[in-house]
Amino acid sequence: MSLSSVAGHRSLLYLVSRAVARDTLPQSLLFTGPDGVGKRLVAVAVAQTFNCLSPAPSGTLTIDACGLCSACGRVARGTHTDVVTVEPGESGVIMVEQVRQVIDQVAYRPFEGRRRVVIVDDADRLSPQAQNAFLKTLEEPPDSSQFVLVTARPDTLLDTVRSRCPQLRFGQIAESDIVATLITARGYTENEARPAAAMAGGSFSKALQFATGELTAARDAAVGLLQTVSASPNPRARLEGAKMLISGKRSRRSTVAADRDELGRRLRALTSLFRDLELLSARANAGRLANADLQAGLEKLAPSFGKGRSRQGFEFVDRALDAVSRNVSPKVIADWLACQL
Repeated sequence: MSLSSVAGHRSLLYLVSRAVARDTLPQSLLFTGPDGVGKRLVAVAVAQTFNCLSPAPSGTLTIDACGLCSACGRVARGTHTDVVTVEPGESGVIMVEQVRQVIDQVAYRPFEGRRRVVIVDDADRLSPQAQNAFLKTLEEPPDSSQFVLVTARPDTLLDTVRSRCPQLRFGQIAESDIVATLITARGYTENEARPAAAMAGGSFSKALQFATGELTAARDAAVGLLQTVSASPNPRARLEGAKMLISGKRSRRSTVAADRDELGRRLRALTSLFRDLELLSARANAGRLANADLQAGLEKLAPSFGKGRSRQGFEFVDRALDAVSRNVSPKVIADWLACQL
């Protein structure tokens, strides 16, 4: 995973590449931003760039890893002796013992590479004791070491940790960048990639989840609800339609949290469909549809959702997603939404 192969974040990647080339990259860094936007991938790419056997300029980047040499391969596989990843254990916490082990390792020069890189993934899971144990090393890192703390929740870290680590903020990935990467790097078709990217909220990892099949079930449920509420104003029929948002194949291990996650996916599918209905109502170019493969069915639905109804739908779905985040019962959310649309 070279820097140039990361989706999005062009300006940030340019700055990182230039700093690596000039040896001015701060030795203790905090990568922050939403989940699934590539923070850890960039941390791994930085480790590759430092230790690549044949680093070279790439496009607009001052320097980048080749991604092909043995060192790059071992970094990508997590087997390079000088690249250490620290992450939560079974307890869900990064314990002080893990940090002390890393501190002992970085006291020595790299075994084979130019720079020892320590990546702390889910750094917000560091226990308070582990964070305190890290302070001196983060403030005065050994010359041959690089620390990258990765988190979507930087505010949960101690102030003393944040003050020692300059922060690089990753934003959401542009939908066009997600589409391009799904097609060129993952082999998806445009009809698969566009709706997945539209539902992902700027997160490449979420787009991958949608593109692998979860998207189909989510969209089918969302389309079914729209067909029901467009055909009947009857509250009882609408409540039957609401079941489409919360029904599906359940296992004995299904949990309330899993049900909420699935409802969230189906609500995001609704958002994507409402966007397309707005485009069709405005007679926009059909090539801009996120769900182009559903165009025929959406054109039949569009007259029922004109005159601002689809825009109101956006607002209702947004409120429903907020309710999901506040752990409201999925059935209550689905019933409410079906009666509002």
